Amino acid sequence: MNKLASVSVGGTSPVRIMGILNASPESFFKKSIKHGKKIREAVKQMENDGADFIDVGGMSTAPYLSTLVSEKEETKRILDAIKQIQNASNLPISVDTCRSNVANIALDNGAEIINDISGLKYDKKMKDVIEKHHPSLIICAYGKSSISNPIAQTRYLLQQSLHLAKNISKNKIVVDPAVGFFRKTGKNPFFTKINTDWYKRDLNILQNLSCLKLGLPILISVSNKSFLGEILNKEPQDRLFGSIAAEAISVLNGASVIRTHNVSQTKDAILVAQKLSKQIRKGL
Repeated sequence: MNKLASVSVGGTSPVRIMGILNASPESFFKKSIKHGKKIREAVKQMENDGADFIDVGGMSTAPYLSTLVSEKEETKRILDAIKQIQNASNLPISVDTCRSNVANIALDNGAEIINDISGLKYDKKMKDVIEKHHPSLIICAYGKSSISNPIAQTRYLLQQSLHLAKNISKNKIVVDPAVGFFRKTGKNPFFTKINTDWYKRDLNILQNLSCLKLGLPILISVSNKSFLGEILNKEPQDRLFGSIAAEAISVLNGASVIRTHNVSQTKDAILVAQKLSKQIRKGL
């Protein structure tokens, strides 16, 4: 059985919820941005609503935004947030970063999970930090592969990252197919360049999650993302119901962890999805 921190994921475990907390003012979803005591309030609410982990980011990596900040600033934001989270809750802390120094300091200060959207590829020293601390690890599909088939490309990129993480126990790793991070162009380095339609790619991935497991649990992060804007023609703050629908379908298609801005609503949706998926498997 796999675990993120001390929490079992995949297999017969319930679908887990990772609440998103952004300490980055440049993040695309403004309601998720918290500072100071607002972090404590948000974390307590997410815990009460059913979150199993808190994922904190100190720099937005949305490919369509110019969001690069200094390593010093990202570290400061992350450390401040970790302290506030620890004052509010005992939930495991995940840190969303591609930078090895940020990850190293976060792990020294109580983080238990590293969520690297570059799959250990952006910062070559990240692999060393992971091997030093042996945290739980979320590996995202990322790279420069030019494979045209989105499923084959995503599998290949994840396999590359799993090779980089070969000295980490597989039961501490979860994979993420990186919905929203495959683009023709971008304003920062945190995206995988493709020549095909990114919107169709994301839909294809979510429809075929069972092809991507690689023997590991899958984490899906679709909350308020751009493909929902394409479907609904709505801005991020108006994509709640679309997010919930996509999350429920992701559970039916095999997701084991849902990373979300909307913990309470997501909790209800995945409980229903899990119940229905059991009935579907029984043929009822």
